[in-house]
Amino acid sequence: MAASVPLRDRRRAAALAVLCAMALMIVLDSTIVAVAVPAIQADLGFSPTGVAWVVNGYLIGFAGLLLLAGRLGDLIGARRVFLAGLVVFTAASLLCGLATTAPLLVAGRFVQGVGGALASAVIFSLIVRLYPEPGSQARAIGVFSFTQAGGAAFGFVAGGLLTDAAGWPWIFLVNLPIGVAVLVVALRVVPREAGAGLREGLDVSGAILITLGLSLGVYAIVDGGFRYGVAALLLVVAFLVRQRYARTPLAPLSVLSRGRLLATGAAVVLIFATGMGFQFVNALFLQRVLGLDSIGTGLAFLPTPIVIGVLSLLVAPRMIARFGVRPVLLAGLGMLAAGLALLVRAPAEARYATDVLPSLIIMGLGIGVVIPAIIMLAMAGAEPGETGLVSGLTNTAQQAGGALGLAVLAVVAARVTDASLASGLGEVAALRDGYSRAYLTAAGFVTAAAIITALLPSRPPSIVDATPDDQPSTVGGAPNVILSKDACESGAR
Repeated sequence: MAASVPLRDRRRAAALAVLCAMALMIVLDSTIVAVAVPAIQADLGFSPTGVAWVVNGYLIGFAGLLLLAGRLGDLIGARRVFLAGLVVFTAASLLCGLATTAPLLVAGRFVQGVGGALASAVIFSLIVRLYPEPGSQARAIGVFSFTQAGGAAFGFVAGGLLTDAAGWPWIFLVNLPIGVAVLVVALRVVPREAGAGLREGLDVSGAILITLGLSLGVYAIVDGGFRYGVAALLLVVAFLVRQRYARTPLAPLSVLSRGRLLATGAAVVLIFATGMGFQFVNALFLQRVLGLDSIGTGLAFLPTPIVIGVLSLLVAPRMIARFGVRPVLLAGLGMLAAGLALLVRAPAEARYATDVLPSLIIMGLGIGVVIPAIIMLAMAGAEPGETGLVSGLTNTAQQAGGALGLAVLAVVAARVTDASLASGLGEVAALRDGYSRAYLTAAGFVTAAAIITALLPSRPPSIVDATPDDQPSTVGGAPNVILSKDACESGAR
């Protein structure tokens, strides 16, 4: 019996590695594509505005399917949905790499987004089922967070190297051997589980309404179309009405109406609006104010994921176990806001070592504990049959926040820059003003997330007893709990 525990732990670790590898593929794809956009535009003849659809096509497919994919994980099993997403994403990467026309590439990117949504929507569900113990769960989410942060930074460097050395198609084709390898391992180590069955919640009408609503909502954000936003809102309202009267709702209102879930969802939106928006704005700041090239920009970002890795892997689990989730989350948000505030003061003649690097390190210290803590808080209290749905909701909040943050910070930076140019400032100084205001806006997002976190009830919904941290859960079966009460109770400490 004693020998079986290390074997079980190794299998859990292998399954976590598979989940992280898929997440890494998705994150790398996003950042690599951002670097390769100019080459894609020149080769396929995209218009200046049309080339944005290389990114937007993916976002619409991704964000629109997250909630449905998460619920499907509960109904037919998270493993099946994850494997389907991995296969679709890998196959779509081949289509993108072989695309010879702009419409074909956009279509491939949309299908890639669908595959990414299927896999991403159930990753948190699989992690919390693999690691129900609070300490192990915090470490597992820390590993996942580091993978995402490191992948985002590495993507800038890899995108420049691949595009220059082999051409832009290889930013997609490189996914093929990786995807096949991950699939082979996933078939062996990702635990099987029996879902509730399609009869328990396959609301086709509701699925169509929410998928169209979320897709249109993301399109409204990236395109800035007010009428599309109104249409998206009406579709989401229609979906909620449908869930009220459906015999087998896709997303029961008893789950969607939980105040704690809605509040943590809002905090997730604000945190990821900060992260994604900052990544975009800071890349522009490094290139257009400091004068770095694409590879130099990627290297400039590297200290942040290194700090995130150390914090999320070694420090965050211990802090969460010692102080609880909410105090750690609040402390991390304070560090993140401090880093942004410091960056607001960077001058037009900024130097990386003195004006940028300290802020990136401080922000890394904050993000390293914020991401594991907010994900644990978002998943807290979910019943075993709801983990896919709650995971899908959390991922949807992340994507909505990312798209919103990108749009808002880009508009803020552009408007302030234009106003500064009109007042007679030079181009670099005007750009610095715009990016500085964007950093300040991002700090406002973080402050709002901290206020929401501070106002959360001290205790999550009633949860059954957790598996002790020194007793690993069975890999093949669903645990009886997702997160222990002690891991979330912060107000009592």
